Amino acid sequence: MRLLETVASHDYGAPAKQLARETGLALPTAYHLLRTLVHEGYLRRDKGLFFLGEAAEQLSGSGARQKRRGAVADTLAYWRDSIGVPVYYAMYRAGEIEVVCVSDSRETPAVEEWADFRETGHAHAIGQCLLSQLDEEARRDHLSRYPARSLTPYSVRDDDALLRRLARTPRMEPVVERQEYALGTVCAAVPITVGTTAATMAISLPVHQSERLLPAARRLQAGIGRHLGALSLSISI
Repeated sequence: MRLLETVASHDYGAPAKQLARETGLALPTAYHLLRTLVHEGYLRRDKGLFFLGEAAEQLSGSGARQKRRGAVADTLAYWRDSIGVPVYYAMYRAGEIEVVCVSDSRETPAVEEWADFRETGHAHAIGQCLLSQLDEEARRDHLSRYPARSLTPYSVRDDDALLRRLARTPRMEPVVERQEYALGTVCAAVPITVGTTAATMAISLPVHQSERLLPAARRLQAGIGRHLGALSLSISI
């Protein structure tokens, strides 16, 4: 690890003798470790100089992705604890509804995904909010792959009914659904535009706490701007 860190500090590479000296390793030990790291792909050697290899760069990329995920998770946990509700973050990416992160607790459990969120966007606030941010062509394309169907007695009945509802949805206003995805649960989703990507943060509550839903969603929406940087990181996860 000390060798890897030392090589990483030299943008233009470094020879074995210099690396041994800077790490405090005996030269034979340094040579042996350097050969092993080159063989495993963590380093590469070019004209007597050592550089980070593909395996080390992949490892670095994985660490960066974990850090970005951690930033998103921290943001959701903040709102979970502040408002006292489970919080969800989702994006519409490559034609699919993608739930990036969910933050809940024993006291505020998240909705159980009993039907695939990707296939049932017509029935939950997350999906409806994401679809409301798309243009007409993109909405119809999505529904051609995942047509609307009734999940509960409160679900939208067909594609045309959903398209009419989406057309009436005010831009950048919270989207609310009541027991359309899961009986006994109400949800609200706040639209977020991250670059050209449609995204949303959402909350859910048991139906007997319905009166809390819109005030909580408004509170979430008012504070999202302070955390948009962390959410923007999720595009590259």
